[in-house]
Amino acid sequence: MPMKGQAPELQRLIPVLDRLPRPVYARAERLRAGSWTSKHHHAWVQLSYAITGVLGVHTAEGSFFAPPQRAIWIPAFLDHEVVTSTQAEMRSLYIRDDACRWAPDRCRVLEVTPLARELIKSFCELPVDYPQGDSAESRLVEVLLDQLRDLPEVAFSLPMPQEGRLLQLCQTLIDHPTDSHTLGDWAQRIGTSEKTLSRLFQRETGMTFRLWRQRQRLLASLGSLEAGDSVTAAALDCGYDSTSAYIASFKGLFGFTPGDLFRQR
Repeated sequence: MPMKGQAPELQRLIPVLDRLPRPVYARAERLRAGSWTSKHHHAWVQLSYAITGVLGVHTAEGSFFAPPQRAIWIPAFLDHEVVTSTQAEMRSLYIRDDACRWAPDRCRVLEVTPLARELIKSFCELPVDYPQGDSAESRLVEVLLDQLRDLPEVAFSLPMPQEGRLLQLCQTLIDHPTDSHTLGDWAQRIGTSEKTLSRLFQRETGMTFRLWRQRQRLLASLGSLEAGDSVTAAALDCGYDSTSAYIASFKGLFGFTPGDLFRQR
């Protein structure tokens, strides 16, 4: 889900590293609202963890969002962009491929457990060239990797189609979450039947049009909630006419209410 109209002064530079000095390498950043990176990739896995704010990672296959206490797992060599709609505090772990061969080769959003959170915090305080071998620091890294392997995956992601007409349709809905056109309306605009468009949507995204748009709207509301907007304002801004319907949809997808999400930090 590429972003439009990024301010040049908010572009973040990508650190240049020829290699990682240790199996795991940490970066800590405070990000301004609207900050962004150009498309890039790394020769290692990246775990982007949101302490505050909402991180967005956009790839050709879809978009992935990490509100507080969630993290995005980005495989090595996967082209991606990172954006933040609000101010955010982020911790990134760069992990050598050979240290996490157990990980699926796809982008995922993970729930960071309290134990994993404390391990990440402790690791970020270590020197870059922490002692290896039979050292306390090396054992901490082993425990950290064990915990990362078992983090549960959560539904803060949105698949994107590859077919040109459908990609344009989805981008329009992303840019205008309050758009109320039906699938039949879109079929007419594209010049196909509703049945054909429905099949194409399912094939390209793995979801129905209704479920895709519901998820897109709910994900679009995360930035408003993190910025401190009321639940009602967030619901209206993302296309819901009813606050109760928004809360019910939010809980149905994520397993908790909007208020619960930002009380978990």
